[in-house]
Amino acid sequence: MDLNGTPGFLDYVRMGPLMEYERRIASGDLVDGDAFQINTIKVLQRLYDELVQHADTCGLSRVTSSEKPGRGGWFWSRFMPQSSVSPVKGLYLYGGVGTGKTMLMDLFYDQVPEYWKKQRIHFHDFMLNVHSRLQKHKGVEDPLDVVAGEISDESVLLCLDEFMVTDVADALILNRLFGHLFRKGVMLVATSNRAPDNLYEGGLQRDLFLPFIFTLKERCVVHEIGSSTDYRKMTSAREGFCFVGFEKSGLLKEKFEELIGDHVPGPKEVEVVMGRKLQVPLGANGCAYFAFEDLCDRPLGAADYFGLFKHFHTLALEGVPVFGLHNRTAAYRFVTLVDVMYDNKARLLYTAEGSPMDLFERIVTVPDAQKMAPRTSSRSRKNDDLDLCVDNELGFAKDRTISRLTEINSREYLEQHAELLQEKSEKEDPSNQLGDSLKENFDIVQA
Repeated sequence: MDLNGTPGFLDYVRMGPLMEYERRIASGDLVDGDAFQINTIKVLQRLYDELVQHADTCGLSRVTSSEKPGRGGWFWSRFMPQSSVSPVKGLYLYGGVGTGKTMLMDLFYDQVPEYWKKQRIHFHDFMLNVHSRLQKHKGVEDPLDVVAGEISDESVLLCLDEFMVTDVADALILNRLFGHLFRKGVMLVATSNRAPDNLYEGGLQRDLFLPFIFTLKERCVVHEIGSSTDYRKMTSAREGFCFVGFEKSGLLKEKFEELIGDHVPGPKEVEVVMGRKLQVPLGANGCAYFAFEDLCDRPLGAADYFGLFKHFHTLALEGVPVFGLHNRTAAYRFVTLVDVMYDNKARLLYTAEGSPMDLFERIVTVPDAQKMAPRTSSRSRKNDDLDLCVDNELGFAKDRTISRLTEINSREYLEQHAELLQEKSEKEDPSNQLGDSLKENFDIVQA
């Protein structure tokens, strides 16, 4: 900062995402990326350079932006309405599973100065926050404008991970919400498995969603990252966390009891958004135990799962079935559960009817279903064929879930989970008396 306390140009000078990416590869923190990743990091570097160049105009700095007219909060903007669309376009990054989208966006986000008005959040969590704010402003003339004003006052650079629209309520408000956000100068950086034109494909009242796709493509550079490598599956996965076979429920309970140690498990109740409560059948020492049907066969959603992982760092889940047409809704919930768990770096121990790949074998996209050879007679059809679930959204999401289940079982992921727990315990307990128990916790799961 200069002598007046105002950020100067040198405050913006960091390595930038490209140099940081090269540094991590050189240090061995990252494997050497392919051409697709390198092209993508160059796109992120260009965005970073533009943001540095236009930081003051965009109102990114928390120090200087408050001095500018028109950025003094939603209340005053109602009396002095004006358009302040950012001169810098955002970025919509999409591609297949395990291509490194989230890692690259996070690398970019970490290089952005701390005092910029920025936020990195999972799309599920972002939309829950939006709905919670809308409830608070019920009765206001245009609650979406109020919510957009609050968000833009907090974050000018908004990074959303895993942009995936499956809910009709989300679909119907996204165009107006982001119309307000973009007019208030917000820049979006998003990752997704789906190209913009394929978002909410086949969804209810999709014609009302289509204007959002146009707005998104107008305000964001769209970049596809492709790769023949799933980097998440390159981790050193080990058996011992996914117990294949429902007869192994006894082993799961044994592991759960080892993890909670001397603590006595019992029913718990956790708060989720908008005053809702989630009942936890068994919980102790940061570990929760659920039967699959209690989490995925009941009308629960992302809000409940976020609430769960705010209170528990480990989930023991009993009885994950093979998914098909008969339990498609449960499959959607399981996908959401894994997404939220992964985003919170929580730990999972579970029994399942099959391997992650086997669980989703009957879930296919429309193009995949069209490639399947038709049966020549009804006698040759198997029960598996009758339970085939043709669902584009679920078909695209399953690859991400399989990949994440693989990574969640890896030593690297579990070490990161243990490190995060230790960091949290050190903040809460400076003497770090919990450190040894956390290490024991990690060793138990590895055993």
